[in-house]
Amino acid sequence: MKLNKNNKTFLPQNEALSRNKKWWIVDADGVVLGRLATKVADVLRGKDKPIFTPFFDAGDFIIVVNADKVKMTGKKDAQKMYYRHSGYFGGIKETSYEHMKATHPDRIISSAVKGMLPRNKLSRQLLKKLKIYSGSEHKHMAQKPEILTI
Repeated sequence: MKLNKNNKTFLPQNEALSRNKKWWIVDADGVVLGRLATKVADVLRGKDKPIFTPFFDAGDFIIVVNADKVKMTGKKDAQKMYYRHSGYFGGIKETSYEHMKATHPDRIISSAVKGMLPRNKLSRQLLKKLKIYSGSEHKHMAQKPEILTI
């Protein structure tokens, strides 16, 4: 990490940031979706570190297991809808939360986290560091992930 001599502003270097990446594992069993997504988004961006800079990727890798057991509060599990558009006229598609949970439970968490990240190239880079699995098994044991409690 270097100190710029012209204006004395600290800027972390990419080489130093890439060496200090950690792997975290989060169990989504019984956790409320919004609380899970905010914590995951903060760790992905690196907001929990003292070297946080908005335009650098200072965050860590996150593994989310048991994505199919995430909770929603209130009546959202019956009322929430997910929308996407094909790009053609009248091409809007909607999917209910219950159908999404039955078919693709990983997309529920990824869309919640995506909504909490900035809308730029950096967010697409950060989303690649998010690994979501619907069961309790994952293939990242070689990275020795630490448990992140929410």
